[in-house]
Amino acid sequence: MTVVTAGGTALVTGASTGIGAQLAVDLAAQGMTVGICARRAERLAGVLEACRRHTPASRSWTVDLSDLDAIAAFGARAEAELGSIDLLVNNAAMPKRRFVTALRDDEIDDPIRLNYLSPVRLTKAVLPGMLARGKGAVVCIGSVAARMSPPGETSYSATKAALTAFCEGLAVELWDTPVSAHVLHPGIIATELFDLPDNDPSYADDIEALPASAVTEALLEQLASGAFEAYVPSWFADIASGKAANLDGYLSGAAEYLRAKQADGDPGES
Repeated sequence: MTVVTAGGTALVTGASTGIGAQLAVDLAAQGMTVGICARRAERLAGVLEACRRHTPASRSWTVDLSDLDAIAAFGARAEAELGSIDLLVNNAAMPKRRFVTALRDDEIDDPIRLNYLSPVRLTKAVLPGMLARGKGAVVCIGSVAARMSPPGETSYSATKAALTAFCEGLAVELWDTPVSAHVLHPGIIATELFDLPDNDPSYADDIEALPASAVTEALLEQLASGAFEAYVPSWFADIASGKAANLDGYLSGAAEYLRAKQADGDPGES
């Protein structure tokens, strides 16, 4: 895999903070010209400044990716202004921690629009250029929730599971081309994702949060090896394979874990 190289270009969505911001700056430090986008212009400006310390031609766009009808035009603009897109990192997403019985309709619809439909639309927009140039990689930032199906996060985890399934099919379709598709599943990462308002507290308070730089390290290793799927931390892969081998046992154990958490007075609803 030769996508992440000095002189290459990358488009990172949701790059104003957290994982996206860290990925953008780290890819720029690798010598890539980085295009970044997000809704919050003031935060985006700081990330762009950090990227330009490494690659001065990096640029940014203030865009709301939940506006699905505008994505094709944005993808064309980003590709034209960057000159090419060698690496697309679909990172933009919103959390939603709420038990199903308490979910509002918008708390189901909005995550689907941003977390699943928007990366699919953007991938469709930039993929033809990658194929025409004979070079490229699409990375979707998933979540361990896509494989673990944690209670209280059904709305969010369903979007990441859908995105993962999309990437699996895309990888097969691209198998004999010079363009590749990958999914990277972060676990608990020290970002503001777990502190956003209008979300219930997380049950995963007993798992150590890793720095966002751990996601960059995993991404670079993944692209170098060509692996389709990777986890941060890597031991989540063992849990995912164990779940696949014994789904009933996994769900039973997860329910027992939830009951224990609730009995201890941890946040959530029964």
